[in-house]
Amino acid sequence: MPAHRRVSATLLRCANCSTWADSGMSGHTLRLATRASAQATTQAQMAADALMTAHPGLTVELVFVDTLGDQRTDVPLHTMGGQGVFVKEVQHAVLRGDADFAAHSAKDLPSIVAEGLQLAAFTERRDARDALIGARLEQLPLGATLATGSVRRRAQMTQVRPDLQFIELRGNITTRLTKVPEGGALVMAIAALQILGLTDRIAEPLPLDMFVPSPGQGCVALECRADDVATAALLAAIDHPETRAAVSLERAFLAELGTGCSLPVAAHCIGDQLTGFLSSSSANLHVTKSGGRGGGPAAVSQTVTVSGSGDERLVQAAALARSLQTELEG
Repeated sequence: MPAHRRVSATLLRCANCSTWADSGMSGHTLRLATRASAQATTQAQMAADALMTAHPGLTVELVFVDTLGDQRTDVPLHTMGGQGVFVKEVQHAVLRGDADFAAHSAKDLPSIVAEGLQLAAFTERRDARDALIGARLEQLPLGATLATGSVRRRAQMTQVRPDLQFIELRGNITTRLTKVPEGGALVMAIAALQILGLTDRIAEPLPLDMFVPSPGQGCVALECRADDVATAALLAAIDHPETRAAVSLERAFLAELGTGCSLPVAAHCIGDQLTGFLSSSSANLHVTKSGGRGGGPAAVSQTVTVSGSGDERLVQAAALARSLQTELEG
């Protein structure tokens, strides 16, 4: 098991940051920055264990960092700037030298890689779907309450059940599971429940075609300094190529829009099939590329087949984002 310690977000740069002069791992330690929540800690431990298995003799120490998103559980995420509120302080710990690399839920990362850092590995993706907790969709009575802090989930659920009422949902996984509204349900990512062994709480997994996940959902991304070639080489051993290819396309879609979770945006790739979803904040109907109503659709989605080189596929992902944005603004 990796060792643990906590650092303050205001610690000064470490005087002796880790370097790797040879390929021998015995006696070497890497420091892995992570949030302290149960989900973040568990997924960081899993990454640390995989890394130590790939490099016998290597030790990985967990370094806990509090983020703005952890500190302000009373504030809706979309009012705090959306993406980045769970990662910035963790990234700063790596940049300062308090840690050698960081573990993030990939869906929390802004679409543009932070200056001075690189995404060195994407671990194999878990189940990317969302799920209802407390009741199946068909069991929810007219006007039932659904708890979710995600504007994407609210927009997508409104397409299917415009009668539903929404309330905010913040806190760690265990806390959220205690907040199922009376006669209602809450929405959570299946991957988070998988990490903590809580999938028995799922009432209904939601289909990917109707409830497109956030870009990167279900994947853990490992980030190190851009000039730390040695650490990046070590992390490459646990990079999952298929996941990297898929998440890179999803991130390219998001980057083209220039938005995070402050707008209802979703993208998910399986193999060569990339699905994008984009909605206005007041979406109340669901349309596809076949057309809309009343002067422009409130939400648009489309699945395209991407092909060619890696760079060509990224261009196609960006083109899909532009196409959906044009139609939404119709």
